[in-house]
Amino acid sequence: MDLFPGLALAAGTLVSEDGTCVLAGLAAARGHISLTTAIVGCGLGIFVGDAALWSVGRLCGPRVLRARWVTERWSQSTIDMWARRLRQHAGAVIVVSRFLPGTRLPLYLAAGALGSPARTFFAWTFVAVALWTPLLVVGASSLGFAGLLTIAILQLLRRTNVRALRVRLFARLARLARWEFWPSCIVYAPLAPALAWLAWRHGGFATITAANPAMPEGGFVGESKFDILRQLPQQWTIPAALIDGSPECRMQALLAAMHRNEWGFPLILKPDAGQRGAGVRLVHGVDEARGYLSAQPGAIVAQPYHPGPFEAGIFYYRFPNERSGRIFSITDKRFPVVMGDGHSTLTQLIWEHPRYRLQADVFLSRHREQGARVPAPGERVPLAIAGNHAQGTIFLDGSELWSAELEARIDEIARSVPGFHIGRFDVRYRDVDRFRRGEDLAIVELNGVTSESTNIYDPSFTLLDAWRVLFRQWNLIFRIGAANRARGVQPATIGRLLRLSVQHLRAKPVFPIAS
Repeated sequence: MDLFPGLALAAGTLVSEDGTCVLAGLAAARGHISLTTAIVGCGLGIFVGDAALWSVGRLCGPRVLRARWVTERWSQSTIDMWARRLRQHAGAVIVVSRFLPGTRLPLYLAAGALGSPARTFFAWTFVAVALWTPLLVVGASSLGFAGLLTIAILQLLRRTNVRALRVRLFARLARLARWEFWPSCIVYAPLAPALAWLAWRHGGFATITAANPAMPEGGFVGESKFDILRQLPQQWTIPAALIDGSPECRMQALLAAMHRNEWGFPLILKPDAGQRGAGVRLVHGVDEARGYLSAQPGAIVAQPYHPGPFEAGIFYYRFPNERSGRIFSITDKRFPVVMGDGHSTLTQLIWEHPRYRLQADVFLSRHREQGARVPAPGERVPLAIAGNHAQGTIFLDGSELWSAELEARIDEIARSVPGFHIGRFDVRYRDVDRFRRGEDLAIVELNGVTSESTNIYDPSFTLLDAWRVLFRQWNLIFRIGAANRARGVQPATIGRLLRLSVQHLRAKPVFPIAS
């Protein structure tokens, strides 16, 4: 590398990285400098600039993080969480930011302030610079004067508000980094050997279908929500009606059920065979209900809407030879709500929210007709009503909701259903204290052996934490199933389970997004 031209290029990148790289490529194409000098000089300057940003963050960051305006907005645990995530995903974040205009300054300052190790930061920054610089310099050199168009476009991007694009790209990347949004098949794949071992130890995989004789195949898949609800004590459940039959009779059946039970709108309508919250609809009148019933095939469960505002998922188990059962876990479900500011559209509010943007596709599909609406200042806009993670509800570990009184109440309800031993109650309630005392429970539905201990989707849980919980859960299911087999309960055949699984996968609801 020619020393003086190389150092001049390095200095030039401190003013404009992209402009200097393009000009260096053009100079190399004309033979004024070597291509090596252009790449090394620009790369050196970019690397030094990145290192300087990290150093500023490291020197000034601790003082900034102690500032009042920071501590009032973010707790120390939140800051520690972001620092931990940055360390875990440093490589991907640093490399990707090199290709996204406008992201490096805040990211590199934050990396220094949050204590990202120097060795890790510098190593990945070197990789990012080594990928980016030759691409830009060689591209400009190959294009010749067309490189001027490149620099013009890059500078235009610098002056253009690319925040919306940047937010969307980062949301996509953040989903990839968070296992809670991965497909179930990927999450469960590493557990396959453990499940195979449990199946071998307890007499085959179908043993799980003996865990709940009260449910078809133990609640494996496709069981009727209405039939299960009918077995629970009425005082602790949300009333329900099954709407089935020919399309022309379904609306009449719904109106008859409403009259018989003295229900009014709004109502919850959902498929009798549930699919992770898909197809759930909150309908506010006859026209909405008629449209849903005419489009949605299969049996429908209708329930009066319980406004909550709280919902919990309570995973329960009891061994057949024991008099009382236990709560395995509690999931505290938080329904997503955005607050209007008087000038942002609903779409913008969703994309601006650090959590909701991760499931923006779900929310925007659900509220497509309101996306351009500007909510009034202070107006609360609910984004979801189904207590399901896939539909946008936030799941937190609800261990603090546990109490002996609540456990006794859940055990009492569960034991009132002969043949039910393990599964998850989804419960709405109005008052936290009364819920803990076991006094305020409105059961939405009860799920069997394939229900999850959904507290694993708490954003603070690592994938290893989730695997530990899931193994404990499945260990209980197999053990309870084996205990029931020893008492004479016959499990389903593997062929039967395969047929049910295929039918379930084919039975896609017309309305895949709950509202």
